[in-house]
Amino acid sequence: MNGPIDHSNLIWPLLVYTTLVLLLVLGVMLGVAYLLGQRHKDRATGETFESGIVGTGSAQIRFSAHFYLIAMFFVIFDLEAVFIVAWAVAFKELGWMGYTAVSIFIGILLVVLIYEWRVGALDFGLSGKKLLKRYKELNKGLDEI
Repeated sequence: MNGPIDHSNLIWPLLVYTTLVLLLVLGVMLGVAYLLGQRHKDRATGETFESGIVGTGSAQIRFSAHFYLIAMFFVIFDLEAVFIVAWAVAFKELGWMGYTAVSIFIGILLVVLIYEWRVGALDFGLSGKKLLKRYKELNKGLDEI
């Protein structure tokens, strides 16, 4: 029968390997790249580079809250589409109970979509009655002048 295993004898190859890897990466690869690398101070060196297109203006652009609202609606309805596809894959196993459940689910989706449309959450600007109202307000202001 063998005696107990001495674990201190098994760890030293791992320590040697780790040390060699760190020396290779830090010492050799980064050191050689630093010594052989180019050094230049052109005007464009500090500028941002975006796929070959020179940056113009500020990166701090303000977007309307409607963009974020539409993005949230997209994520919500996209996830619901995933649930519907999962139901379609398991259609035979779920039977009529699954069909009833997904029908209720789609009905709720339609009610929510109609609600969002009616409250104007999907409007991106002036349209229809709002546009006509805005036009009358502008003309009213011009008539007073």
